[in-house]
Amino acid sequence: MALAQAERDGWVGYYRRDWRGVLAAAVRMVRLGFGMSWPRTLRGAWFVLRANQLWAPYPENDPVAARDYMRRFYALVARDGEMSLDPAKAARLEVEWWRVHRLHQRDGQLVEGDLCQALVELYSYVYRVDPVDVTPAAEHRVRAMRHSDEWVLAGCDLDDPLLADELAELVASYSSLLKAVQR
Repeated sequence: MALAQAERDGWVGYYRRDWRGVLAAAVRMVRLGFGMSWPRTLRGAWFVLRANQLWAPYPENDPVAARDYMRRFYALVARDGEMSLDPAKAARLEVEWWRVHRLHQRDGQLVEGDLCQALVELYSYVYRVDPVDVTPAAEHRVRAMRHSDEWVLAGCDLDDPLLADELAELVASYSSLLKAVQR
C-alpha cells in the first residue's frame, strides 16, 4: 500500500533528519490520504514537515508551534469539506500521540497501551468512527512504531530488515483503518 510506504519513508527521514525525505513522504501521504488538490497538498505537506521539525529536537522541542502547524494542516483538511472536524482539537490529538510515543520511546514512562489509546482517540475523532472499530489499526501502528524504535536503537541502517517489519505493520494498520472508516 502506497500510503503505508510513504509513512514508513517519512519515519525513516525523520529519524535520519533527512528533511527533504520527510517532505517528499509528506507530499505523498497528504495526496494519497486526503486527495487534496496539488497546491493544497504541497501546502499541507509543508505544514506537516514544519510540525515534525519543531517536534524533533530532544528534549528541547516546541510542542506549541508543532500543534499550530498541525492545526493549519487540519484546517486545510476541514476546508475541503470531506471531514467535519475542529482543526485545533485534531492537532491537539495528533501531537498528543507524538508526546506519548516520545515518553514511551525515550523515557520508558508509558506503555504501548497508552500509545494505542492516544491513536484510538485521534482516529475516532478525525474519522468519526467508534473507538472499538479503530483499535486494530492503532494496535498495528503501535507495533510499527516498536519496529521503528528498534531500528533507531540499532543505528538507522537502511538495509535493516526491521524496516520491512515496520512497513508490514503500517500496511495492516492502514488496511484496518480503511475497513473501520468504510463501515
